[in-house]
Amino acid sequence: MQKLGVIVKQLEAALPELGASSEAGQAVLKALSSLVKFVPAGSVTPAAQKNSIEAQQRNMAQNNQQMQALKQRLQGGGGAPGGGQPPAPQPGMAA
Repeated sequence: MQKLGVIVKQLEAALPELGASSEAGQAVLKALSSLVKFVPAGSVTPAAQKNSIEAQQRNMAQNNQQMQALKQRLQGGGGAPGGGQPPAPQPGMAA
């Protein structure tokens, strides 16, 4: 339930930026009214919120590293598997 509580807190924090009258703000309000039923008051401690944010940051850093490595491979900057010269023709096969 702590993860859900953290998500509710994040949605509440995003609401002022979106504006409650905007289409996105209305969707957030609708989601909050549904989700808040499952999150008891005080279920999200500051430590749980901090841990969740830190885990998200670690995941984002890891994803960024993977994306950078993929970009380098796609641009020919890394040792992409299967790269290099094409295989030599088999003897007896027409070229």
